[in-house]
Amino acid sequence: MTAAPLLVYVHFPWCLEKCPYCDFVSYPTTREALDHRGYADAIIAELGARVARLRGSFELASVFVGGGTPSLWEPAELARVLLAIRAALGGGDVEITAECNPSSLDEPRARALLAAGVNRLSVGVQSLDDARLTFLGRLHDADGARRALSDARRAGAARLSGDLIFGVHDEAPEVARDEALALAELGLSHLSAYALTIEAGTRFGDLARRGRLPLADDGRVAESFIAIDEALTARGFEHYETSNYARSGEASRHNLGYWRGHAYLGLGCAAVGAAPTSQGFVRYKNPLSPSKYVAFANQSAPDDALAMLEPLDAETRLRERIMLGLRLAEGLELASVGDELGVVGWTDARRRVADKLIARGRLERDGARVRVPRPSWLFADGIAAELF
Repeated sequence: MTAAPLLVYVHFPWCLEKCPYCDFVSYPTTREALDHRGYADAIIAELGARVARLRGSFELASVFVGGGTPSLWEPAELARVLLAIRAALGGGDVEITAECNPSSLDEPRARALLAAGVNRLSVGVQSLDDARLTFLGRLHDADGARRALSDARRAGAARLSGDLIFGVHDEAPEVARDEALALAELGLSHLSAYALTIEAGTRFGDLARRGRLPLADDGRVAESFIAIDEALTARGFEHYETSNYARSGEASRHNLGYWRGHAYLGLGCAAVGAAPTSQGFVRYKNPLSPSKYVAFANQSAPDDALAMLEPLDAETRLRERIMLGLRLAEGLELASVGDELGVVGWTDARRRVADKLIARGRLERDGARVRVPRPSWLFADGIAAELF
């Protein structure tokens, strides 16, 4: 029996300051206030329980340490977690990514992360404009972002990704394009470029609800998306997912695993996982409070006390595969996905909808594969929803 790829996500829920646009579970703190070892112990305990409940044959494909700001975590404790994951799940050439912020990444820290087992750094640059960084609530300035990337390269980080936010209210499309190019020239092998999204429950969400947040026009956001696409692809980057670009061979294996529907374990406070267990294929979400998570993980059987457990039937998983797969440049083979899940991919109703989308230029077929044409990428989520 061939082992299926398995992803592991580790959530580190602390940061130095909460950004006003961020809707991830994170809590402001100082590095000194953290119980670095206690949190690592809890994750290792949870790992043992999760692995014991897996059903099927799996091989570890990737680990992603996100947050929050994982570069605040003591690398020695992160190393213990990574060693435990490798000991429990094996795997050969495993991609191991850690998210970092420029405010907590310098050459010694980058070297320590690499020595801990990390082989890919993802740096939250977000902008190379000081005024825009201030608006976004970032703790670093443009020079700090450049320094962090340079320090990471000097430390030996061969795989280096950066995040960029575009679509801010006062940003012209050519400015967004030039920032993306400037980041590419700083030695990145991968770039994630996201339009600023206003989420409920964030400071920006509250300001927008009260009409006090300046917002970019949708047309300008679309122009920025196109300008970045044209500039980066001309420089040799592959636009392999709606918001992600990579040089040849440098696509994020971890994120590709999500978009292709691989099983994944989520470890840590607020982490989400989806994997086959004795209860069937389930999605779970860990406690949102760090203290409650640590108490939960240190129980003898944490899964038994888990409240946020969602069984996923085959039809639900198929809809999610459509939603995620159509964000990829490669698209997906719907019939094969249906066969894998034990349901019909191409129902008569879905074929009729697909034919209409193809006629409107919103979908295209390439043999057994369907994909969203690049001019329609901005509408990918809506197009996928029509196929549900």
